[in-house]
Amino acid sequence: MSVSLLSLGFLLGMRHALESDHVAAVASLATRSSSMADTLRQGAVWGLGHTLTLFVFGSLVLLLDTVIPETLAQVLELMVGLMLIGLGIDVLQRLLRERIHFHAHRHADGQLHFHAHSHAGEQGHPAAHHHQHKQVRFPLRALFVGMMHGMAGSAALILLTLNSVHSPLAGMVYILLFGVGSIAGMAALSAIIAVPLRYSIAGLNWAHNGLHALVGVTTLCVGGMVVYDIGMAGGLLV
Repeated sequence: MSVSLLSLGFLLGMRHALESDHVAAVASLATRSSSMADTLRQGAVWGLGHTLTLFVFGSLVLLLDTVIPETLAQVLELMVGLMLIGLGIDVLQRLLRERIHFHAHRHADGQLHFHAHSHAGEQGHPAAHHHQHKQVRFPLRALFVGMMHGMAGSAALILLTLNSVHSPLAGMVYILLFGVGSIAGMAALSAIIAVPLRYSIAGLNWAHNGLHALVGVTTLCVGGMVVYDIGMAGGLLV
């Protein structure tokens, strides 16, 4: 198997990460992140889940010399659409529930500091804001979302792989490098997404909340289009 073909698999994986439904899903996950590092972690773990299911499904199909039924592929795509609708609704619900806004206060040295705060579940403003350091946890939600995308995209990738390689082992290596490329591509995209989400704090409520609303509505719309294309136009639900 040539090095150029392996490189192509990696580069196609990076490009694959930029598809609209992938971007929408990771952007919605990024709204839960508390830091740039956390956003990068979300994107990389999405890529890991995506790679796991691509490799498992792809390897089984290549080794068994079979294909994924078209109906099953459509059902998996429909599930991705429904998942995106759920992610979009979740972003909008959290935006309304948390009611994030900003306070300004000065430190002893005179420096003005903006403090993001949520009064969800409170009757009034507390006398003082307590900062707590969150324990870093493995982002299982991002892993699950990535695995769902990997299952839905496995049929198309396997067809591409079968046209590119001549042995199951070469196909498995190709799929693995495709997955690694998707991890790298999504980690890079997550860094880009994190910048406006993190630095919109400087723009206070309207910019920060507006970006979250945009992500929620966009994710909801992308999910709705996927469900319509597969379920209605594609005839799966009619």
